[in-house]
Amino acid sequence: MKIAYLVSQYPTIGHSFIFREIRQLRALGLDLRVASIRESDRTAESLTPEEQEEMDQTFYVKPLGLWRAIGQHIATLASGPIRYSRGLIYAIRLGGLDLRKVFLCLLYFGEAVIVGRWMEREGLRHVHAHFSSTVALIATRAFSITMSATIHGPDEFTDPAGYWLREKIDTAVFLVAISEYGRSQLMNACDYQQWNKLEVVPLGVEPWALTGRPFRDHPAPFQIFYVGRLAPVKGVHLLIAAVDRLLKEGRDVRLRLVGDGPERWKLEGDVKRRDLNSRVVFEGQIHTDQVRALLNDADVFAMSSFAEGLPVVLMEAMSMVIPCVAPQIGGIPELIRNGIDGLLVPPSNHEELARAIAVLMDDPALRRRLGEAGRKQVLEKYNLTRNTARLGSVFRQRLATP
Repeated sequence: MKIAYLVSQYPTIGHSFIFREIRQLRALGLDLRVASIRESDRTAESLTPEEQEEMDQTFYVKPLGLWRAIGQHIATLASGPIRYSRGLIYAIRLGGLDLRKVFLCLLYFGEAVIVGRWMEREGLRHVHAHFSSTVALIATRAFSITMSATIHGPDEFTDPAGYWLREKIDTAVFLVAISEYGRSQLMNACDYQQWNKLEVVPLGVEPWALTGRPFRDHPAPFQIFYVGRLAPVKGVHLLIAAVDRLLKEGRDVRLRLVGDGPERWKLEGDVKRRDLNSRVVFEGQIHTDQVRALLNDADVFAMSSFAEGLPVVLMEAMSMVIPCVAPQIGGIPELIRNGIDGLLVPPSNHEELARAIAVLMDDPALRRRLGEAGRKQVLEKYNLTRNTARLGSVFRQRLATP
């Protein structure tokens, strides 16, 4: 079974789960050919040998350059003016009356043509997309191919029309949601007759590669970790406010923020304004192996997002027997059952977030119990090998020749 895998950037630290998924699917016998819109977020020298191997096998769209891209479009137009026009008109119609969206869809069309021609050269008739489903959607209008996609959220669920969810569900052979919550949002975006296209396949981690870190009954300082993008939707200002509150209560805590993003300078300003420079550490963007090494120092993992799908980083922390505090949003309650596998707090409330962390600080036995239960939950429901095998079965069943 030959399948094109279309991703936005590959390999990348932020989406390392896609790298693991692709490797696992190949091990299960699927012939996957990867196309990535952008190059890796690191130089070849900074990649692991496995990542370098993937990069060497990946077809990259944007690095082709303008003139080669134009050549691809001229060749497509010359060989099939009707299909080329059909794809172009469809892209413009997707944009509607919004000129910004029309321009964006034209860019997507430009990428779709390049992906479609690559698929023709490779003899590929089906494309599965991660974070590039609009490109795949437009490509189906200009080429004789079918599509499917994994929809992660939360952006698509906040603005389903803006992400053309209905059009994607109508066109796709199937769509994969990573949680029951995600499937519910896809159901809400389409007609009942399309619900049979929607599959739920949770993401997973490699729990055997993530061992428990040393437990500390009375750490000083108490280490609070956050790993993820420093973006407005992650609500990291709430986490900083919670730490500020804990310090004012006389508690010895330190917050370590692992990751980078557009909100970093504002977060640094917030830390400076609160005079927390010695208590909040910006670790920056580091490799996955370095993140895991840092997490060995964690006493609790905390999130304060406003919207989430189902964060893999929570699974990784739970695999390391780190008790987690997270907002009760999106698919998170499917991963963390409040008081059983971790603690859930109302989103937007830094006082409740601080209170939950304080509870864990004061009760080492609870921290240990929640950490152990969290790892058990991941082993049972979010095992990468098991869930990827389930995804492989979906491909085989959905794409089987009648």
